[in-house]
Amino acid sequence: MTPKQIERIKNKIGKIKRELAADKKHWGGFYHDGRGLRYLPPELYLKLNDYSGALRYFNWFDKNFPEDSGFPIFLFEWTITLFKKKKIHLAEKKALETFYSNNYLIDIFLGNDILDFSKSENSNWECSSLVENLKYSKSQEELNDFAKWIENFTKTETFYSFANTLIKIQSKLITEPVGKKRSELINKKYKLLENLK
Repeated sequence: MTPKQIERIKNKIGKIKRELAADKKHWGGFYHDGRGLRYLPPELYLKLNDYSGALRYFNWFDKNFPEDSGFPIFLFEWTITLFKKKKIHLAEKKALETFYSNNYLIDIFLGNDILDFSKSENSNWECSSLVENLKYSKSQEELNDFAKWIENFTKTETFYSFANTLIKIQSKLITEPVGKKRSELINKKYKLLENLK
């Protein structure tokens, strides 16, 4: 990356931060951010390999948007950042949260075959769109260490147990009609995520 490209990315980050600050001022001390600007800086920090800047941003995001679950790719960028900053325990939790948000993102990153998109109940990203738009892959040199780590993590009992429980719940939700049993399944699924906090 040329110095001009780096400067352009830094300027873009600064512009987003200024727009978010203006948004907060406009809404009397609260963020509205209807345009979703808050989701854009992590990708820019990662382009710069500025993991310290990304971590500061995620800490700010967590403080200012505590109820915002984020999008799958946003959570994945958070996972990368935590890993790169050697916060492995937190990276594991965020990887599970990423999987919860989208069951296929990690496999797509790793280049694994995806056989069945039909069990993606409540995944908040279209799988085909995810395949086309994911800007990260294990073949990127700067992500080699992360790719090895996350591939190993997906083979652990922690990940395996979480993933299997989630997929079983999602599979049942696909055919379960509205009623008490469906509500119980949704609560069980929600508790899986709550246990990560």
